Amino acid sequence: MSSTVLIVGLGNPGPQYAQTRHNIGHMCLDVMAGSAGGRFSSAKRAAAEVIEGRLGLPGQGVRAVLAKTTSFMNVSGGPVSSLAQYYGIDPDHVIVVHDEIDTEFGTVRLKQGGGEGGHNGLRDITRALGTRDYLRLRLGVGRPHRGQDTADHVLSRFSAAERKVLDDLLIDGANAAEHLALHGLLSAQNEFHQREAIRP
Repeated sequence: MSSTVLIVGLGNPGPQYAQTRHNIGHMCLDVMAGSAGGRFSSAKRAAAEVIEGRLGLPGQGVRAVLAKTTSFMNVSGGPVSSLAQYYGIDPDHVIVVHDEIDTEFGTVRLKQGGGEGGHNGLRDITRALGTRDYLRLRLGVGRPHRGQDTADHVLSRFSAAERKVLDDLLIDGANAAEHLALHGLLSAQNEFHQREAIRP
């Protein structure tokens, strides 16, 4: 990929949601920020916190905007669209990092376009951008237990066993986002899809 990329982690605002499955996108962006030595600050034109910088080796990387939405998940489209417009970033250079219940816990998957799989944040982003052709980095949080409501599952905290390997999953996700930004979708899929899930 070339030009500026926008990497957005999805989640809900407030401490009550901070460590829930639905906020794994925020957690992953925090890892990216820590690796880059940056600190998030409030965006002027969007409900988001941002860091502007570069990914990759000095002089060889790409300009990147890292962002965490501060709106609720189901209205993520406004912040993502506003940031893309403000920085002049086309949808195919937008990477959305989000939770994925249809993927085994501990798995990183990447794709461009396609359906939203019932994810309200993605559905709103598609509406706001007017296209599905943005990039998605999906972090597997597993399916609900039998009889458990999906909303209750994604708004629940990780189990003790899952927390033991959560940091490794977040690092994998952060590395996948950077690889995707620097080398493109096919290279990132080849690198990360062949890995086994990080199991609790």
